[in-house]
Amino acid sequence: MLAATGFPLRAQPRQGGRLRMALPGSVQTWDTRQTPDLFMLVAGIGMVFDTLTEVAADGTLKGELATGWQASADARVWTFALREGVAFHNGKPFGPADVVASLKLHKAAGSPAQPIMAQVRSIRALGKTHVQFTLSQPNADFPYLMSDHHLLIYPAGQIAEAMEQGIGTGLYRVEHFVPGQRLQARRVQAHYKDGQAGWFDAIDLSVMNGAPDRIAALQAGRVDVIPDVPPADAARLRSAGVQTFEAAGNGHVAFTMRTDAGPFANPDLRRALKYAVDRPAMLRDVFGGRGSLGADHPVGPLNPFAAGIVPPPYDPDRARYNLRQAGLSSLTLKVAAPEDLGPVVDSYAAAARAAGIRIVADDDGADWLAVQWAGRPTEDWILSAAHGAGSALNIGGWSDARLTALLSAARETLDTGARQALYAQAQQEIADEGNVVIPVFTPFTGAARPTLVRPDQIGALHRLDDARLAERWWSA
Repeated sequence: MLAATGFPLRAQPRQGGRLRMALPGSVQTWDTRQTPDLFMLVAGIGMVFDTLTEVAADGTLKGELATGWQASADARVWTFALREGVAFHNGKPFGPADVVASLKLHKAAGSPAQPIMAQVRSIRALGKTHVQFTLSQPNADFPYLMSDHHLLIYPAGQIAEAMEQGIGTGLYRVEHFVPGQRLQARRVQAHYKDGQAGWFDAIDLSVMNGAPDRIAALQAGRVDVIPDVPPADAARLRSAGVQTFEAAGNGHVAFTMRTDAGPFANPDLRRALKYAVDRPAMLRDVFGGRGSLGADHPVGPLNPFAAGIVPPPYDPDRARYNLRQAGLSSLTLKVAAPEDLGPVVDSYAAAARAAGIRIVADDDGADWLAVQWAGRPTEDWILSAAHGAGSALNIGGWSDARLTALLSAARETLDTGARQALYAQAQQEIADEGNVVIPVFTPFTGAARPTLVRPDQIGALHRLDDARLAERWWSA
């Protein structure tokens, strides 16, 4: 029937082949108390390790090392049933003690997942197959939080060894690892995801920073998949027979200002920078019109309680006024940004000049930081991670008592309407008073050789199919 209508038939996944990927990266550890770059993200959550839950490509939540979960009536106590018959790559059986030990790592300050685990008053094993979490306040989103890519499960009593060598319960076992350079891994012989995922026999990841180098490697046939393909290059690659792909989600570009020191402590200066960026021009010229405008808060278009706040217009005169209110007639700012965000910085700089603001890309003594965020599937998750007090990802150090109170109130209630109203206020508070300029939400893009087959739906939680391309795609 599908063939008769002209709808393409997609072949069923088949086992075999080696996948080669070129990814940006510099992190050199399996310890996710440090924020992983894309290389370690793909290697960790997408290959070698597992989490308790997993966000599927369609955004639904399913079990990974957990097979199910139940909540108390007030969503304060959560009990997770764990998968039985699972072993780590060194042969150690998986059990509740591994979950308890792994997650307690993130209770300490400094972990990017500390805002998640700060909600957990206690975590304990219940027999040989269950783990129970008692939260400090209700949270209906808690099972989603257990899919966080920082919350990898290590073998208890061997965590230091696992962080050094990469010992997990994932589909692929580490064969050769040179930190910051290369990872070679092979499919385990038997896994609980057999028949559902993990179609390649072997994976080869190489660190390659810079889109031009990755594109050249793909065209030369040295790799099979690359991320972050600029729009101008995508058209050229397609004409050469390379398949390109994208997934629209909550990914965004964020310019984060440090408010704990320097000029950004002044709210008028922060407002000046929000009026000094030409968002439509950036979306059009840098991203080929793909994506949507940002309104200086990190809740994305796929979040269920996105408030639809109207972005500030490009208004150099208003920016100059706010700059004068901050006691300045002109300003020069250094911004640290990865190479791939160079065109974004250039677009911002071109627009800001009309307001008397000079923006220079320079990592040395930078005043602020440009980064690409993946977003998160729930509002509480992204707002707590990006702007929560004590969060390691709150790199600007902005603290806002009203935002903290709004997030706490939203967790306390299970009423959908009330939560929506509270999260809308939280988004407005960040947009008005916050320390971040989020000009655009953009799709995650990539390119692959025609020898690879992808699923009908690609995940948009992270780049490269939720960073799980290695387990979800297969060879033609």
